[in-house]
Amino acid sequence: MEEKIGNFKINEVHNIEALEGLKKLPDNSIDLMVASPPYDKMRDYNGFKIDLNAIGKELFRIMKEGGIVVMIMQDQTKNFGKSLTTFKTAIDWCDNAGFKLFESLIYRKFGAEGAWWTKRFRVDHEYMLVFLKGERPLYFNKEPLKIPSKHAGKTMTGGGTRLTNGVRINTRAIKINPTKCRGTIWKYMTAGDGTRLKHKHPATYPDKLPYDFIQCFCPPEGIVLDIFMGSGTTALASISLKRIFLGFDISKDYVELARKRIKEESDIYQTKL
Repeated sequence: MEEKIGNFKINEVHNIEALEGLKKLPDNSIDLMVASPPYDKMRDYNGFKIDLNAIGKELFRIMKEGGIVVMIMQDQTKNFGKSLTTFKTAIDWCDNAGFKLFESLIYRKFGAEGAWWTKRFRVDHEYMLVFLKGERPLYFNKEPLKIPSKHAGKTMTGGGTRLTNGVRINTRAIKINPTKCRGTIWKYMTAGDGTRLKHKHPATYPDKLPYDFIQCFCPPEGIVLDIFMGSGTTALASISLKRIFLGFDISKDYVELARKRIKEESDIYQTKL
């Protein structure tokens, strides 16, 4: 594996603005991009301002054919209405950048009531928009993501689904497998997740979240990019799965935080992948 991608050293977090960094990457060079952008001013990101429209176009250019981009997002509520940033981004990236929306996943979290608790529903989710460049994913392995079946080992009657022509298939005896596909709702606990160093960043996601996407969509020895690296969670997941990582962050403080966390929680700076 080459030591650089474009002008960027691999297995490193670089202090650069996301769009500027993307413009310096070569075409068709990245297998997977996983990130949570600073959307809707919902957290203090040291002055981050982003152009999601331009970022979508640059991401499409630099992803390999069959490459996957994952954006973990949520919408701000203001005057009792949602900003629709997630939905607008999905439409724009498909209509104008060139992506397909491979899937819209839900990150099921266990939220606090917050300041709005008497006026709205508690927010228990974020969106995980999965974008695809090309006809089909270059790599897809959902076996590590399967979850235990509630009735594993039992033989049950089922399968009587209705076809598109209206005909119903007869039910039949089905032996339940030990595990099953987790579907489109992925549950993560955040209580006790990660180190104190990780939570010096104002907006983190569970350590297991990027780990799952990397297992599913990034081939062995593939390249994982995070353009909003923050505390370094995506990098650490990449290291543990023996993938190459590349990170950008506009904040010098967060770059130093991520590097410190990577140094303390892995041996990447002492050994090569």
